[in-house]
Amino acid sequence: MIRLATYNVEWFNTLFADDGTLINDDSWSSRYNITKRMQTDAIAQVFSKIDADAVMIIEAPDSSRNRDGTQALETFAAQFGLRARKALMGFTNDTQQEIALLYDPDKLTASHAPVSQLTGAPAPRFDGVFKIDLDIDAREDEVVFSKPPLEVLLETPGGTHLRLIGVHAKSKAPHGAKSNSQAMRYSIANRRKQLAQCVWLRRRVEHHLEAQDPLIVLGDFNDGPGLDEYEKLFGRSSVEIVLGTDQPLEKQLHDPHAVGALGQKLGARVTTSRFFLRNEKRYLNALLDYIMVSPDLMTRGPDWHVWHPFDDPACFTDKPLCKALLDASDHFPVTLDIDL
Repeated sequence: MIRLATYNVEWFNTLFADDGTLINDDSWSSRYNITKRMQTDAIAQVFSKIDADAVMIIEAPDSSRNRDGTQALETFAAQFGLRARKALMGFTNDTQQEIALLYDPDKLTASHAPVSQLTGAPAPRFDGVFKIDLDIDAREDEVVFSKPPLEVLLETPGGTHLRLIGVHAKSKAPHGAKSNSQAMRYSIANRRKQLAQCVWLRRRVEHHLEAQDPLIVLGDFNDGPGLDEYEKLFGRSSVEIVLGTDQPLEKQLHDPHAVGALGQKLGARVTTSRFFLRNEKRYLNALLDYIMVSPDLMTRGPDWHVWHPFDDPACFTDKPLCKALLDASDHFPVTLDIDL
């Protein structure tokens, strides 16, 4: 049995100096009313509690000319004695929010394994350019990932090989808009780009399914079934595109939380994040983080769990853990236990 997790750690990058050392002091973090020491301690407590063999970290520390996100993560793991202590990154980006895998090298072997059209995939590598007509004007637009997905080849002690794709899809928020009409234009344009990225990702998913590769796609999609009004304009969410909900069951990925959201228009649903809306002075809970598995892995008894501080009774009654989840990030970990 192995445990995999996806966890978006808000402002993780700001907790490290350029040399990769942890800034574990009482200065303010980038999270409201939370010091760096409070956030680092909270993140470490959450990592220890979920005790995953591998965690796909979304918004991992920056890797650039002057910073090494891999070193920062391994320093963090060493300081807090985490079992998952080896870090892996793929194609870096310029957003200061990397995608990284932190894993237990005693239990798993992991390597960055990008796939390109040269290896038979129907789409370019994720650090390349994907051409697609976004606005139905008979001209191809060029789409790139601001945060290229992390493709991992994972091997268990028993010799099982598994493909992971870590994802941080583009936000649909209309950043920089100065009017309602401009906000609408920005939102529609961002939605088009996000859907195009997920079409690109779906083509990679289909390539692996055809090759009969055990596959898990996990991360933050900044989207979900029924999440906003623009879904009606475009027909479906990016999550539905990646899952392949319009395909036969043998070609679909599965995530029970997405399935629940698709089948339920009213009432309570699973959520993985919590944001404060300053204008409305209230919190918004949303389902943004997913772990999607290929059909062959559904026969391995997968078990999903959202570590929500209020919705999960075990987290809520464990007061130190409940506080740590709230201090660490505006997202909460999602774990998958599976017999491999």
